[in-house]
Amino acid sequence: MADLFDKLEAEIKENRPTIVFPESEDERVVAAVKKLAVNGTVLPILIGKIGEADEELRRLAAERKILFRHPDTEKNMEFLIRELVDRRKGKTDKAQATEWLQDPGYYGTMLVYTGEADGLVSGAAHSTASTVRPALQIIKAQPGKKRISGSFIMVRGEEEYVFADCGINISPDSETLAEIAVESAETAKLFGIDPRIAMLSFSTKGSAKDPTIDKVTEAVRLAKARAPQLLIDGELQFDAAFVPEVAAKKAPDSPLKGRANVFIFPNIDAGNIGYKMVQRLGGFVAIGPVLQGLNKPVNDLSRGCNADDVYKLALITAKQALSVRSHQNA
Repeated sequence: MADLFDKLEAEIKENRPTIVFPESEDERVVAAVKKLAVNGTVLPILIGKIGEADEELRRLAAERKILFRHPDTEKNMEFLIRELVDRRKGKTDKAQATEWLQDPGYYGTMLVYTGEADGLVSGAAHSTASTVRPALQIIKAQPGKKRISGSFIMVRGEEEYVFADCGINISPDSETLAEIAVESAETAKLFGIDPRIAMLSFSTKGSAKDPTIDKVTEAVRLAKARAPQLLIDGELQFDAAFVPEVAAKKAPDSPLKGRANVFIFPNIDAGNIGYKMVQRLGGFVAIGPVLQGLNKPVNDLSRGCNADDVYKLALITAKQALSVRSHQNA
């Protein structure tokens, strides 16, 4: 049976979104871009100079399977500068915008903002902040969204889960946790996962008392009020959320019945440690963080990623881009 990424490949090939890769000097990124180009899955835009590329990249560019863009040869740079100044609404002048656009991350993000690309993947060689900051300053959050959050798609064969927030919000309050839960449900739906959401804690249904537990229980209340159609429960320890036999003992009234597939962590410590343990000890593929709540898809890689991770995050970004496109055309 086809796994998540096989299904994404088949769907995306029919539309071939354009995805920007600012890190053209990273060999993992280059390997993924070559695979995407050869497979015809997406049309990659590599931020680099074609004269500095290897023979295979130059051949793929000649066949129009890869596009090269670079600030030094950008014909529409004045347009991009004006658009950036306008987008920043007085916070950035022309001189600063000109300087920013020499940075591949800002330049690539502007290609997404102006519609010359459908999405962006970065972070293999740069910090999360280097990817997220231009996205927040230029792409910005969707209307009505207060926070950007980061989820991981966790895949092992036919097992598929969403973990959040593992990469953006350090110590979210109840309102932020509730928004993360609702956004993560939308991410799950986008990738064919019927969301069953567990708000995690070190306590299950009052088994302990602490302000951090109160934060989670309040987040559950807020999330249910915001999205009453979703199946959400908490506070739950992981075993009570995931193991039916444990749930029957610890949380017999939980509607999740120990079958959660979207896990909302109480803080970034738990989320980041949790996903890495499941990845390294459990043999799961961890793709992300997938940035949730942006107007257009910009996604971050772990600096510990490999070429296959880059390829798969590109597929996820392309799927998000198709969703944005369909909403715009609706």
